[in-house]
Amino acid sequence: MKQITSAQNPYIKQLVQLQEKAKARRQSGTFIIEGQRELELARKGGYELETVLFVPEMLSETEVSAIAGTNPDYIQISREVYQKLAYRDTTEGVIAVAKTKSLVLADLQLKENPLVLVCEATEKPGNLGAMLRTADAARLDAVIIANPKTDLYNPNIVRSSVGCLFTNQIATGTTDEVIAFLKQKNISIYSATLQDSALYHQQDYTTGSALVVGTEATGLTQAWRDESTRNIIIPMQGEIDSMNVSVAAAILIFEAKRQRDFKL
Repeated sequence: MKQITSAQNPYIKQLVQLQEKAKARRQSGTFIIEGQRELELARKGGYELETVLFVPEMLSETEVSAIAGTNPDYIQISREVYQKLAYRDTTEGVIAVAKTKSLVLADLQLKENPLVLVCEATEKPGNLGAMLRTADAARLDAVIIANPKTDLYNPNIVRSSVGCLFTNQIATGTTDEVIAFLKQKNISIYSATLQDSALYHQQDYTTGSALVVGTEATGLTQAWRDESTRNIIIPMQGEIDSMNVSVAAAILIFEAKRQRDFKL
């Protein structure tokens, strides 16, 4: 089995670029996954692992094979190399290079009367990761990112989603493309916005529904307000007129799940 002990190894430098640069991820069609649970979820989600690097003092070859399978190439690395690559403080001793997936709308496999979350122009990876966790918890049919402002395979999203990047059906597109897709699929659009809105809990989400949230700073673009089946609002009783977008999304999602006889 190949071994790498120097953080100055050219291949390790390439992997650092994958961690740090969206351009490197786009050009190579690969990204980094860190952590045992994340690797297990990536495999379950159908992601192809190309290479797995592990610290033998922290994780045996048998243990890492049980997590990542027998298909990837394996490389033993030193603790120094691992610390160079590891993105988070907690150490588990394993990192993988995986292939990215197609994120086109046409690839989404939707069942009858789907429940979909649409996030427009979410800028903060932590917010997007949190919404992916909620989408997994509610077992949504898909998460669609309109006008994405951050690379989906950003390590901050992988980390903040706790691997739920791999457990959701995800697609991206422009706002116009997403609206056209939803209408083609006869999915009602419920846009969370302050303007001309009805109370969110008074709507019917039992048929095909898309819950649409925008940025905390500017909200949704006009196209969503114009094309929505109904604009909806979560009533505020304090001094502010909005809340964290991931919290708002969670409230909307679980109201829709409650209407669909969701059982805890």
